Amino acid sequence: MSKKIVILGGGLSGLSAAWHLKEKGLKSAVYEKEDSVGGLCRSKKSGNFIFDYDGHLLHFQNNYTLELVTKLLKGNLARHERCAWISNFGIFSRYPFQANLHALPKKVAIECLWGFLRVCNTRSSGDGKNFLKWINANLGQGIAKYFMIPYNEKFWTVPLNQMVCSTWTDKFIPQVYLYDIVSGFFGTNGSGLGYNASFWYPKRGGIVQLPLAFEKQSGPIFKNCLITGIDLKNKEITIKDKGKQRFDRLIYTIPLPELARIAGPLPKRIIENLNKLRWNSIFNLNLAVEGRVHPGKHWVYFPQKNTVFFRAGFYHNFSGSNAPDRKSSLYTEVSYSKDKPINKKTVIKRILDGLHSKNIIGRKNKILAMDQNDIDYGYPIYDSNYLRATAEIKEFLAAKDIIACGRYGSWKYMSMEDSILDGKLAASKILKKCSKD
Repeated sequence: MSKKIVILGGGLSGLSAAWHLKEKGLKSAVYEKEDSVGGLCRSKKSGNFIFDYDGHLLHFQNNYTLELVTKLLKGNLARHERCAWISNFGIFSRYPFQANLHALPKKVAIECLWGFLRVCNTRSSGDGKNFLKWINANLGQGIAKYFMIPYNEKFWTVPLNQMVCSTWTDKFIPQVYLYDIVSGFFGTNGSGLGYNASFWYPKRGGIVQLPLAFEKQSGPIFKNCLITGIDLKNKEITIKDKGKQRFDRLIYTIPLPELARIAGPLPKRIIENLNKLRWNSIFNLNLAVEGRVHPGKHWVYFPQKNTVFFRAGFYHNFSGSNAPDRKSSLYTEVSYSKDKPINKKTVIKRILDGLHSKNIIGRKNKILAMDQNDIDYGYPIYDSNYLRATAEIKEFLAAKDIIACGRYGSWKYMSMEDSILDGKLAASKILKKCSKD
């Protein structure tokens, strides 16, 4: 008897799971709440401009993923060498900060260098450690003071001593050594450092081209299907205004905290663990402007408190098709949470003021179009409850034939490549279970 496999969420991980299942001859049904696939990996058109739902780039560490995406996009893919910057001290300096000290005011650069020299022989991995202590212990007080602490507090929205390190710090924070720091102090650029030293992006059509390519080969995908219930006992999902659907195996890719609202029956300890999960949210403002701004730059970080956004990026430098000639398309990102709310009535004005004051756009760069996206679930916050809570939740789900998958379903800080691979892993788990039935 064949098993009914249901996938909740048509984002990158859900589509990847469906694609990999189909490759092995298994049918699945994907249910997506929006009228198009991709989740946050979507794009939209505004006149002749293309905006993504925030900045999304492909970074490949795995040949399998690169080959898969290349095959899916059929030539519609280009590689770029990262050109990222940091706005601080009234200047733009190259990213990563710690490997480009030469551009900073001399006093600041010397303080950062000496701070690193004091700790370079006692550095350790971040697994399980307090994030604030990890920063100081691994990079020194100067780099911590001038970039790592202010930027990360702004991004995560919580005090860094409330966060713990895990594999995410080793992967997403560029690992530098004495040679990198000293070379950067004397002017050698550290452009090859970090997981995002290079990236890939579609030549045409925006980042949505990848989920659209998956969709064509992933089997039935049902859109406009908002999941309002998961009956764990009877193995049924409830779709708003569309009734119920049975499942034997379920791949869950929608945000993990939503489980407390839609699933039942849930034991008290699982509800408590779900209520302990924390995250930041992202307010994304996309702009189309007259004139070409910052040719060649891909994105810029802003650690200072007086600038509301933590990052701005330039779609037109990812692909020339994202904006017409002599015009630009760009994005800004503002992080907020229950711990650090924002005033959404004034945030757009603050963003525009910041773009002008930091010389991202000039007063002569007339704004031609504006698009805003309020992203409730941004990044999971790795606090002291994180590891135990997520482990217990996933163990409970697995016992119910539910696989938590992807950035939001498995509640991990993931790249796009990670999401694709996690979908592949979920599919392999389903295959293994079905082979035993």
